[in-house]
Amino acid sequence: MAAKKSKGLLALLGKKKSKKSESGERRDLKLFEAMSNGDPYGDKELQRSAKDHLWMHFTRHSPYQTKDMTIITRGEGHYLWDSKGNKVIDGLSGLFAVNAGHGHQELADAAAKQMMELDFMPLWAYAHPRAIELAERLLSYAPKDLNRIFFTTGGGEAVETAWKVAKQYYKLKGKPTKTKVISRMTAYHGTSHGALSITGIAAMKAMFEPLVPSTIRVPNTNWYRARDRFASEEEFGLWAANRIEEAILMEGPDTVAAFYVEPIQNSGGCFTAHPSYFKRVREICDKYDVIFVADETITGFGRSGEMFACDRYGLQPDMMITAKAITSGTQPLGALFLKEKYFEPFTEGTTIFPHGYTFAAHPVACAVALANLDIYDREKLVDNVRTNSPIFRKTLEKLYDLPIVGDVRGDGYFFAIELVKNQETRETFTKEESEKLLRGFLNSAFYEAGLYCRADDRGDPVVQLAPPLTIGPKEFDELEQILRKVLTEAWKRV
Repeated sequence: MAAKKSKGLLALLGKKKSKKSESGERRDLKLFEAMSNGDPYGDKELQRSAKDHLWMHFTRHSPYQTKDMTIITRGEGHYLWDSKGNKVIDGLSGLFAVNAGHGHQELADAAAKQMMELDFMPLWAYAHPRAIELAERLLSYAPKDLNRIFFTTGGGEAVETAWKVAKQYYKLKGKPTKTKVISRMTAYHGTSHGALSITGIAAMKAMFEPLVPSTIRVPNTNWYRARDRFASEEEFGLWAANRIEEAILMEGPDTVAAFYVEPIQNSGGCFTAHPSYFKRVREICDKYDVIFVADETITGFGRSGEMFACDRYGLQPDMMITAKAITSGTQPLGALFLKEKYFEPFTEGTTIFPHGYTFAAHPVACAVALANLDIYDREKLVDNVRTNSPIFRKTLEKLYDLPIVGDVRGDGYFFAIELVKNQETRETFTKEESEKLLRGFLNSAFYEAGLYCRADDRGDPVVQLAPPLTIGPKEFDELEQILRKVLTEAWKRV
């Protein structure tokens, strides 16, 4: 008898095909015709074309059978405008990327200048000046032991690259069985098969199994849900770190290559960690010759209050992953930082690292990144975060007077508000209740109230905020008022 599919898998599969999806006919390209003829077009035409031809990422498309999409047409500073003329605060920096804010002319100028000098050249056996300059500029901000840069076009690719470097490095060092990776529960590290295998969110992986084998999960540092079982956050941090050692011993030290961790874990809602945690992680990695990989795809470039969160929280990584805000989201670019020891075996004989990406270290992206770093330094954006983060936290903590707010956590300009049914017991919402609350109300309500942010339930339900690093106390108050208004209404619907 065939095994029954799980409820979660059925939800991912969908119930049945629509009649439209069975048609082999391509729909009219009326927007293209208007563009070709020089005819005017607006929201109506964009809506029709998007619904007929665009496949958006991580998106349920069924609602757009009966309602319009939100089409963002312009960004300036910390604001976004849509095709219907609505103006909203960008409370998520696009997707944790637009740290310097939208609409910098000098980034556009840097791109245009580079296109006229060298518009494209891959980094395959040939270098170009912008990649060389950017590598050294990035290292000037980095933890002191990191000395080598491998460019990618995004964070997920850098996650994948780090794993492949680790595997080949250990083979070259005579330890070919060291291939496994340990990561944390609920952590997100990307969507390619390798990066998704490292990701700790089961629902995201179910449709793509079997994935790359040999990845192991350990507890994250969700102190809000652990405080009843430990005397202090320090004790909890040590307990969580020791689970890494336990996993290494369970798998066999000769089989484990790397441990991946975000300094502030995004998925699940901005989990920070006590300094004892990262100190103990470093000890464990040294003891068992495991590569310590810090994923700073989100926290890198000032979001924590230092250029890199590794320096803020005392991490001492062997490799560090960055992307997103390296160009403030204006060009696709990622960078894997490594200690020199992991590059040294590739300097001998005919050895190469048979891996790369066509558009990694694109000359235009590198030129824009250099100009973006100039903005960070000139406008002292990291200092702005360091100065104002405590005010941001205190402003958000005003929301504790709302019964739906259970926890406010995070650091820098990266915070989560966990939503609960009962503040005292910390009772969370069921999956069905969370679905109704987040997708049935909060996401659209925040936007209608003037805020683009994220209501997410990959762990317990949270509202996440990661605004551009340019804002300050005035904008914090605006955010708090919008959050208060919408969450007050949400509680009435619980």
